[in-house]
Amino acid sequence: MENPMVRMQIVERPGARLFSLLKRAIRSKELRTFSLEKHGTRVVHIRSPGHMNWTDAAGVIACEIKSPRDEGKEWQFLANIVGPSSSPPRRPLQRGRKGVDKPGSCPRALPLQA
Repeated sequence: MENPMVRMQIVERPGARLFSLLKRAIRSKELRTFSLEKHGTRVVHIRSPGHMNWTDAAGVIACEIKSPRDEGKEWQFLANIVGPSSSPPRRPLQRGRKGVDKPGSCPRALPLQA
């Protein structure tokens, strides 16, 4: 019997360069839970079993997720790939000087009077 695997394709928007962007994010540790092996053609996760082989061809990223030691657990790796990429980007916190409220922020609570 052949080893089970999950295959998926990611279609980039024209000019997005998603494949190189993802590789750069993994190498710079912006995506801390992933690392690259075999000259960037294999992706591994720190906790999920298995690995993902991927290639880029004309704006389509072809992926194969395999988990040879823990057969049937490819879904864990898939969940870790799809989960962060499907959530909207986080907005940075707006911090001001101490004691100064920013426009549109909630007013400070006033002490209760008896």
